[in-house]
Amino acid sequence: MILPTRKMRQCVSSGRKGKLLAAICVVAMAVPLVSAGRLEASVAEAAANTENTLALYEEYNARLAAVEHREDITEKGFEIVGIHIFPVQYEIDKQKEMETELVRQMKADPDADVKELKMNMEAPMLMIPAYDKTYNRLALFFVDEDDRIVYKTDRFDTNSCALGQMQQPEQELVSVAFQDLNGDSLTDIILITSCKVGDGKKYRIGDVLFQDTEGLIFYRDYRISDKINRFGMNQNTNSITAFVRDGYSTEFLYTAVTLSELLEHDFQIITEQCHTRTFGKLGNLQVVPGTYRIADYDVFMIYLVNEQDYILSALQPMGDYDNLYALKGINCRDIDGDGLKDIIVLARYSYEDDEHKLAVVSDYSIYYQRTGGFSADTEIKEQYQCSEEDTMQSVVEKARAYWGWKTEDDTDIDR
Repeated sequence: MILPTRKMRQCVSSGRKGKLLAAICVVAMAVPLVSAGRLEASVAEAAANTENTLALYEEYNARLAAVEHREDITEKGFEIVGIHIFPVQYEIDKQKEMETELVRQMKADPDADVKELKMNMEAPMLMIPAYDKTYNRLALFFVDEDDRIVYKTDRFDTNSCALGQMQQPEQELVSVAFQDLNGDSLTDIILITSCKVGDGKKYRIGDVLFQDTEGLIFYRDYRISDKINRFGMNQNTNSITAFVRDGYSTEFLYTAVTLSELLEHDFQIITEQCHTRTFGKLGNLQVVPGTYRIADYDVFMIYLVNEQDYILSALQPMGDYDNLYALKGINCRDIDGDGLKDIIVLARYSYEDDEHKLAVVSDYSIYYQRTGGFSADTEIKEQYQCSEEDTMQSVVEKARAYWGWKTEDDTDIDR
């Protein structure tokens, strides 16, 4: 539906307005009374849900407020994440010295209990992360040498995965790092959690706590958290540091309008895989793969650019991986047999595995051409995971076979 412009709306005469109002009244009178009843029921149900959520929050908040000593954490229904308990120094230089000493001790005695080593280190306080057992919400407790809670907070993005609900999805604290992010020589904290959402996939969520100069108080800027998570800088603590401390950002990768704008922000085109193809009614489009480097990681994107330099589609085949290791190929052809040219991408990506070691894996992405753009495949990916031995040709054959189309002697690419 095309909405009228402001001038068109102003041109409606008073007579036409009267007829329009009369018509509206007739329609309103014709609506069955049961619709009003359903509306009232919906409003009442929404109000009841809101009141219930508020009551649950008040109960949870009372338990959180009642945590005044270290032993209260578990007694009030929180489960401590022992592996991520850390001694914390106020000044970042002392924090780094302590971390260096911890690494030295770990190397000297590989069989030593890391948790015990950390507990034996002298520091003004311990940072103890814990999850509420009832609602699965993350909280941080800062404990002094007398086991008193000197500060606590649960204001994190990860506690808002399910908006308007107390119950949050399954979560895991993945990474904790200590940095001076705003140049005041005080220790700030970076947190990354892994959260399972409705589709069963795990998504990482990053957050930053800045230490206040007035004392042991940490504060969070929701605008920074929003950009970290909205623009994919939440995969590792190095990327978050590069954004918050050093000013590097991937935001332009998602907001750029033209190819020229990408290049102005140091987007590096992979020229050997850059080519022009005809995509039906979309016309001749330049397929532009490239990377942007942030904190030693190459963020991989593909753009479809028209002859006027405007970006029509932006594709992100690397998904939740940390880094593009090698681009093995891009193929433009009809995969699902609808007569429209699709895009298939095969590449190798690197990431940090569950044991915090570097891992490299081959993966592919398929984008089907639809009216006005492209949509990512979800069906084939559930059925077939490629191996290191797969080539572009073998992936194309298996993808086309999935849709029931022949693959032999059918390798021409329409330019």
